[in-house]
Amino acid sequence: MNHPINILERYWKFTTFRPLQENIINSVLEGEDTFALLPTGGGKSVCFQVPALVKDGICIVISPLVALMKDQVQALENKGIKAMALTSGISYKELDTRLDNCIYGNYKFLYLSPERLQQDIVQDRIRQMNVNLIAVDEAHCISQWGNDFRPSYRNIIKLRELQPTVNVIALTASATPEVVDDIIKELDFISPKVFKQSFLRPNLAYMSFTEEDKLFRLKTILTKNKASSIVYVRNRKATQDISNFLESNNFTATFYHGGLTNTEKDTAIESWMNNQKQVMVATNAFGMGIDKPDVKTVIHLNLPESLESYFQEAGRAGRDGNKAFAVILKNKSDDVLIENQFLKVLPTIDFIKQVYRKLSSYFQVPYGEGQEETFDFNFNRFCKTYGFNALLAYNAILLLDRTSIITLSKQFNNRTKVLFKVSNSALFNYLETHANINIIVKSILRTYGGIFEQETKINTLLIAGKASTTEDKIIETLINLEKADIITLKHSKTDAQITYLVPREDNKTINRISKIIKQQNALKEKQVLSVLNYANNNNICKSVQLLSYFGETNVKDCGVCSVCIARKNSKQATSTEIKKGIINALETGELSSRGLFERLSFSEESINLQLQELLEHQIISITKNNKYKLAHI
Repeated sequence: MNHPINILERYWKFTTFRPLQENIINSVLEGEDTFALLPTGGGKSVCFQVPALVKDGICIVISPLVALMKDQVQALENKGIKAMALTSGISYKELDTRLDNCIYGNYKFLYLSPERLQQDIVQDRIRQMNVNLIAVDEAHCISQWGNDFRPSYRNIIKLRELQPTVNVIALTASATPEVVDDIIKELDFISPKVFKQSFLRPNLAYMSFTEEDKLFRLKTILTKNKASSIVYVRNRKATQDISNFLESNNFTATFYHGGLTNTEKDTAIESWMNNQKQVMVATNAFGMGIDKPDVKTVIHLNLPESLESYFQEAGRAGRDGNKAFAVILKNKSDDVLIENQFLKVLPTIDFIKQVYRKLSSYFQVPYGEGQEETFDFNFNRFCKTYGFNALLAYNAILLLDRTSIITLSKQFNNRTKVLFKVSNSALFNYLETHANINIIVKSILRTYGGIFEQETKINTLLIAGKASTTEDKIIETLINLEKADIITLKHSKTDAQITYLVPREDNKTINRISKIIKQQNALKEKQVLSVLNYANNNNICKSVQLLSYFGETNVKDCGVCSVCIARKNSKQATSTEIKKGIINALETGELSSRGLFERLSFSEESINLQLQELLEHQIISITKNNKYKLAHI
């Protein structure tokens, strides 16, 4: 049997484990049910991948995230390790073949969504596999009190029946004590070995500032810390707007959101990972599976939806152990915005029933049918067709996804179907006068047989590669061919796919999940309130607030967060010293409050307080341009 450290060195090129990894791996190898709570960047995947490679057989990994499954499978394959993922959209025949490969093909890892465990064929083949370990990733999804609860995770218990002698490891990066207890109960752990790494990040300074001009403070932070950064924003449009703003102010920036093509995503990530771009401006779709050790700052321009998600996003800074910053920039309107974004758009059960019925009409799914059918989905067109509020509809669809009624796969696709209407000879006569599209048309003809006889779905990206041009050029050419009456063309853009997991039964379907919906809405209200308390509480150390939320007690003040620094400054500087600093600065000329903040090392709160006193005593005054000046000048 290979020793874990040899496996680590062979495949990961490391000679030592991170804190707790070796203890967790030894627990797994000893056959114990194991719970691992490791913060973001703690190396969770190694904790199940190494012991699975030490032992004979295959490890079954349950994960809710298709993108993460694909990333981990790709990473394992790049190391020469046989792994596969059973994602949605594969045929029964292909599923059959892949499961056989897991039994006879020396595969080491099988990644599954929890929904797959409902299928008889999957259960039957798992019984026949030589399973050496069951790993439950993102285990907080099994708890009704967890961030992103997914009822389908309750199916995981079925694995314990199919493979009763195999031990289980549960892993998560964010769980409150209540959630930890719930995970252990739901996975039927007996005398589990529980490993919790402290959420304390001594090198990470948590900051929260109230700013009327967030963009000015953003520039100040990025100028002071000229290193790799992530800026999280609320929506897709803001990613590009903020990226353009930074570029126009001499920063190098790129952007990322779920609506980009895979090529666009890869280009953005690569330029940021290679430090060609200092700043990645992104929605919360960015970050999963991204491990960049030298991120100096993570800045939230909007309040996050929960402290669980904030801790994960903020935790992407400072993984190299050097001092780093996690900053929230907020203003008075953000409290209202977060309530509008996350609470006022919580869908009611009646609204979810309406959305579900309209989805079925949109896809023309008959009553009692639809199970395992996949449909391309243009969300904006769907909302426009039925007059839905986009945020409400999106949250309703997310709930349908989380409760295993449907699967929502966010991806950008060009769906294109072509039929050539003219004869071969007529087509080549046309090409004689349109030589510029010759290679594009020939690439289509040589790729798709029967395109003269029947409407054929074509891959525009594939054709672009063969013709050495862009996908936009392919689409432009097809549109012109349609105008010339050479082809019939059906072309649409989709930003997602939806797969029905259960037959359509309208109200019956939704009634089964109504209790879960109510409970999840109540949890969301609690999470939003926790975020507001964290952002607005400037009396308790920010690190202490976060650690307390995750159940850690007897924690000391960090000394580096915005609260601790303000406390230090207020102790170190007397009101007289601050006033003297303000007067000395104004002797050089008029200054705005912003200008004073830049020149003086005191906290903004203490400067504002002394400015008020100086104004009251008429030592300074305010000009028409809202600048401060000495009264006698």
